[in-house]
Amino acid sequence: MKRASIAVIFSFVAVFAFSQSSELGTPDPQRVGVDSAQQKLKEVSVDKFEAAGFWLSSMSTDEGYTTTRLFEGGPAGKQPVEEEKDLNLPDKYVLGTRVDFLRRGATDFTLYPIRPIPIEGISKTISVWVVGRNYNHTLKILVQDFFNNKFELYMGKLNFQGWKKLTVAIPPQSPDGKSGIIQRNYHYNTHMGLKVVGFKIECDPMEAYGSYYVYLDDLRAVTDLFAEDNRDPDDMVDYWK
Repeated sequence: MKRASIAVIFSFVAVFAFSQSSELGTPDPQRVGVDSAQQKLKEVSVDKFEAAGFWLSSMSTDEGYTTTRLFEGGPAGKQPVEEEKDLNLPDKYVLGTRVDFLRRGATDFTLYPIRPIPIEGISKTISVWVVGRNYNHTLKILVQDFFNNKFELYMGKLNFQGWKKLTVAIPPQSPDGKSGIIQRNYHYNTHMGLKVVGFKIECDPMEAYGSYYVYLDDLRAVTDLFAEDNRDPDDMVDYWK
């Protein structure tokens, strides 16, 4: 009798485990089909860092000071986005920032545009080319969602030589549409997307001394343009005065 009870228990556990693994580990084919049909992924250029004076930088005056300007150059392996290959758009400069530390310590500095840079559609990933000079500092991108909430997203360590493309995946919006990074208001199909409001570099205290140089180029995003291309042209606009 005891063996029979144990067998029943193990059978129940096995069925439960299988159902859980099927639910969590294996995507629903019908759901995948719907999601794929409702996505139009495309790589877009967000900023090539070609406008002098558009990007600024700052840090605590107790820790040091920064200087930001454009320089000629760029990564050798970079290719233009598909739709810009034959447009001959200017892509001559990169954004450079020099930091002069006044003392060693745990500090950070930010690079920011004079106004937020919007990204069309629903962003899936954001990437940027970086020269980090093989320091153990950390690069984060600062974004602003639909409700103007600001978030810091980790892009990676700068402990490498030469140019390297760093990419971050944007966390998906929560199903309730009220928490996390909200890129779309389901009440309004015309209100969606993220805005880039800057970069933050957190300095390793052991290497935060002397002068430090960092260079950025070719800020891009992979974005879903399905909703952008399928807006209702017969909708009303809530522009009341």
